[in-house]
This record gives sequence, structure tokens and C-alpha cells, in this order.
Amino acid sequence: MLGDVSTKAAHALGLPEVSDFFAKLIQRVSPKSYQQALIEVLVTQKFLENFCGDQVRFLARSFAVPGNHLGQQSNGFRWPYGPVAVIAPFNFPLEIPLLQLMGALYMGNKPVLKVDSKVCIVMEQMLRLLHECGLPVDDVDFINSDGKTMNKLLVEAKPRMTLFTGSSRVAEKLADDLSGRVKLEDAGFDWKILGPDVNEVDYVAWVCDQDAYACSGQKCSAESILFMHENWSKSSLLDKMTELAARRKLDDLTIGPVLTVTTETMLDHAKKLLQIPGSRLLFGGEALQNHSIPKIYGAIKPTAIFVPLEEILKDEHYPLVTKEIFGPFQVVTEYKDNQLPLVLDALEKMHAHLTAAVVSNDILFLQKVIGNSVNGTTYAGLRARTTGAPQNHWFGPAGDPRGAGIGTPEAIKLVWSCHREIIYDVGPMPLGWKVPAST
Repeated sequence: MLGDVSTKAAHALGLPEVSDFFAKLIQRVSPKSYQQALIEVLVTQKFLENFCGDQVRFLARSFAVPGNHLGQQSNGFRWPYGPVAVIAPFNFPLEIPLLQLMGALYMGNKPVLKVDSKVCIVMEQMLRLLHECGLPVDDVDFINSDGKTMNKLLVEAKPRMTLFTGSSRVAEKLADDLSGRVKLEDAGFDWKILGPDVNEVDYVAWVCDQDAYACSGQKCSAESILFMHENWSKSSLLDKMTELAARRKLDDLTIGPVLTVTTETMLDHAKKLLQIPGSRLLFGGEALQNHSIPKIYGAIKPTAIFVPLEEILKDEHYPLVTKEIFGPFQVVTEYKDNQLPLVLDALEKMHAHLTAAVVSNDILFLQKVIGNSVNGTTYAGLRARTTGAPQNHWFGPAGDPRGAGIGTPEAIKLVWSCHREIIYDVGPMPLGWKVPAST
């Protein structure tokens, strides 16, 4: 049945008037350009296409292993948790809650869905579309509330599993409150390393700009720190990144309001970084002008600050440099060939391991970095990026048993089902069986 719902919903989202409706609705509540909003709709539509027909059934494929005697076999099943919860953030009002909600339903669970109240109208409309496509209205509970109310509901209702996407602080609180019955896709201080081989500078600069500043940097996969090999710093890369950042404007929301960090907080963070010896402002570092964005939100120009690698690694600087700013903000640094171990040390000390990019076609360099890092979604090669994950590969952190994935069959089975083993032992009894001696 859910395969049929997915088929109809995918078809509906593929209609130009429907995709345009949702793209513009996303823009009304989450500040991103029309193209970024439309991509979110299209990724969601492709995900639904992936789970049409019997593909939902295949998610729960079981296996059997022969036993020790006639009539005995063990069967492994993917088993639903039953009552579960989905808590989704503001930055992807359609894609994240829809993909996780459908994953929960595909595996046979009964979810309650809570989306950030600033953007929940998007999923409210999507649920109405799903009902129109055949989803029974009793299958999903949808709640609009503040965080404290939802926390109280979870503590009292005790869902068997809660999927949380959002800040690390709230993630850790939920893990404690719910006795570890959680899967988390929390914040990521995401890194990109440019290897020694310099090629396609225009392209790499454009990807760096997209990774750091699309959606005004409000992606959990946004490029937070860029490690440039000295060969790249000798190229025109930084000049091109500066030019690309300057193209972004409020008129088309290629730069826009930051919903969770104020202008004052971001500029204060920049000021503290610039007090580190050897640091310098590459571009940005100023508030946006001529706008009516309320002060409770942030509004700054795309910003990049250079900090020397040796200073980053100092204990007194590392926590400041690696503090995630959920806005259009990144740190840039430089390393030499013999400093790659220092770069790897910096990566190892990070606590969030979501996305990463190793921009190089040098296979030995790729092996060195990938073999000494742990990020769950790592892009490797000249075209590597940190953002823009589609529906056709795993997206999620690694290195944490609570880590959640999204989008793929592996992610759905990991997050929304558990393993259950049933051992059938029906006989027949051996001829002449007698009660043996006690053991």
C-alpha cells in the first residue's frame, strides 16, 4: 500500500505546478534561493520514486539459515519498533521530515512527527498531499509545539525510538532524557581538504562557494573549514572565491537571513578569530545593509577568515576555531606537504563527523586522508563537495553508534527497524528418543 502512496505522491510532486508550489512555500519560511528550494522538492520526489511498488516490501527482506537437525531453521527479520518519533529541523522543511517519516512508515512503525514550528506549514501541506494519495489519516500523528512541550511528550509517551535531526546540544539532552533510545543526525563541523594537485580552479572555487554559502550556510553539511595545500594558495582560488561570494545578494536570497544565530554573535565570533596571531579576514566580516531582517536573526555577508594551521592546533584556540557557526561563515587555512599529519590531527580532534571532502585525484593522497578520517559521508576526487547530497546515497555521520542515516535502503533499515531472530524447531523427534541424564 505504501508503495502505491509513494508512486502517486512522486507523480504529484513531479507536476510543475505542485513542485513550484512547494518550492515557493519553502522559500516563505526558510530563506534560500528558488533554485535551492526547488532542488529540495526534486530530491524528495526522486526519493518517493525510489520506493514505488514492491520496493517498500523489499526493505524488509528476511533470511533463513538451516539448523542442526530436520525441522530447525533460524530466520532473521527486520522488525519495526512500533511507536516512534521524528523530530526535524528548519533548514530543509520538506526533504528531511518527509524522507525520515516515510522511512518510519515503510518499516511498519507508527510515527509522531514534529517539525520546527517556524517551517511546519510545509509538512502540514505535504501530509495533506499524502492523504490525497492514499495514506490513511491514522498512520501519522502530526504535532505543532515548542521544544519543551515536545520534550514532555517524549518523556511521558516513551516512544521506542526517536529520530532527531538538529543541534548537538538538544541531541545530547534527548539521548539522556530518553535513555539512549535515539538515532541522531546532529550538527557537523564539516571539513574540506584541497590536495597537492591543482586543477580546474574555477570549478573548485565555485563548489567551495556553494558548500559554504548556499542557503546562507544553514546546512548541517556546510563547509566549515577549508584546508588548502600551499599549491592552491599560490593559485587564483581565493580571488575567485572572493568574487563568487560578492555575487550573492539578498534580492534573490543567495544570501539571506540566518534563523538561529544573530548578526552580533557571528561578528563577535569573527572578531575573536581575528585576534589569533597570523589570522586575517579574507572577505566578508560585515553585516548586510539596507534590509528589514529582524535583529533576532542574523544577516552578514559571506565570510571567510584565514587562521594559521599551527595556531588552530593550539589548545587555547582549537575550540574557538572549530565552533560551528550555522551561517555563511568558514575558516580557511594552509598546509605544506610535511604538515599533512597536523591536518589529520586537527580532523581527529573534531567531535562531529558528518560530511567531508577530499579534493584531489591523487589516489595515494586520497587513501592517506580517507584512511585517517571517519566522516560518514565523504566525497573524494576533484569534484568532491560537502553539501548537495541527493537521494541516491547514504547521508549521515559515522563514528557514533547513535548515528542516523537518511535516504537509502540501508539508512531506512538501520534507523527504522531492529533485528529480530525467530528460530523454528518443529521436529520430528528422533526415533526412540528418551529423557537424557541431567547436565
